[in-house]
Amino acid sequence: MTIAESFAAEFRREAATTRKFFERFDGAHADWKPHEKSMPLAKLASHVADIPNWLPTIVDADDFDFATSDYQVPDWRTREDLLAGHDRNTERFLAVLEGRTDDHLAKTWRFRVADQVHYEGRRDAAVREFILSHAVHHRAQLGVYYRLLGIPIPGSYGPSADES
Repeated sequence: MTIAESFAAEFRREAATTRKFFERFDGAHADWKPHEKSMPLAKLASHVADIPNWLPTIVDADDFDFATSDYQVPDWRTREDLLAGHDRNTERFLAVLEGRTDDHLAKTWRFRVADQVHYEGRRDAAVREFILSHAVHHRAQLGVYYRLLGIPIPGSYGPSADES
């Protein structure tokens, strides 16, 4: 199994779990946040749904400079928009990943803000850190938001306390 095939299999599992979270999204709480430094619920959920869109930047470019980027987190405020964005980005991620060789994914990629380099290393490690692990991290935050709002949390790796 290639690295790309392994990532695709893992991503399919994680995307299915993430979709369960989005199915419980309640747009009535779109602007709610648990702390003044936290993202509002809709922005956090939109960010989670959009993270897979970063794959072309990692695998097709040698460098990404956030200072010159026009990247904007989408603002999906309804369950329907969030699910549609997630499904579209899941399909795109899998299509972009398809056929990528281990040699290609071993090439160096750099993430920087102007002259400050925040990451320089293998593309496969960047996919793991910036996409797969990053999405799971923020999905867990979404779970905390749901708990505080009284929204039942779906299981991620087995049943949750709300499903037992």
